[in-house]
Amino acid sequence: MPTLSSSETLVAEPWRDYALLDSGEGRKLERFGARILDRPDSQALWARSQPAEAWGAADARFTGGKDEEGQGNWDILKRHADSTWPLTYGDVRCEAQLSGFRHVGIFPEQRVHWDFMEERVGPEFSLLNLFGYTGLASLLPAAKGAKVTHVDASKKAIAWARTNQEASGMAEAPVRWICDDAARFAAREVRRGNRYDGIVLDPPKYGRGPKNEIWRLEEQLPTLLADVRAMLDGGSSFMVLTAYATHLSAITLRRLVEDALAGLGGAITHGEMTIREEGSGRLLPTSLFVRWDRHG
Repeated sequence: MPTLSSSETLVAEPWRDYALLDSGEGRKLERFGARILDRPDSQALWARSQPAEAWGAADARFTGGKDEEGQGNWDILKRHADSTWPLTYGDVRCEAQLSGFRHVGIFPEQRVHWDFMEERVGPEFSLLNLFGYTGLASLLPAAKGAKVTHVDASKKAIAWARTNQEASGMAEAPVRWICDDAARFAAREVRRGNRYDGIVLDPPKYGRGPKNEIWRLEEQLPTLLADVRAMLDGGSSFMVLTAYATHLSAITLRRLVEDALAGLGGAITHGEMTIREEGSGRLLPTSLFVRWDRHG
């Protein structure tokens, strides 16, 4: 077992291109760069702190989609609200888009993991990013010199990530973009005997691979974690797991990681990821996480 285990609430603070302006009554009001968006959030059951006028300033409002996997529509409320616009975090520039699944290509709560990884990577550090989506968790370490393998089953997500790479002026960055089922890719890496200094995985609750492979978090996560363990060794530095929209508890996820990473030493931290609301300071919970840190 790892030598230490603890519970923690991770808090993502606002930055120049992002702020959580308000939340409540099942929705959240956010500023992404020059755009203000009104999106659903099932956790925001409390009263709103801002007046109706503040919510009326939104450029676009998402409707429909009963859960994170459900599709819906964006109602464009302001004529100047373009479908794409630039955002920046650190050395990485990304293209925000109004997707049919309420997302815009960046998950602000993930900055707690981006900062964690940036402190630990450097030239020649090998990082595997499974379920990598639009690539910020790949490009930020790559900007520090890390050699990154980015895996996602969606061709659209890979193309979006490559657009972000170009926009960041990182065309020569050492990133391998792989469109593949993450679980199948991990199993093949184990058979090849490949290992990594760090692994980050952000699996969906449910998904399909490029060859119609079915992914169900509760059923397949233990096997995937076993493969993750096989790709880590005594010289590895960290593993980061995030889980959204799951009925599993943070304690369950921690126990799965503890069992999978037995013998590696280090420390495991588990708990909730949150975003701090600008002005009020209230915390909006977003997801669960488990992190293993060799030097924690």
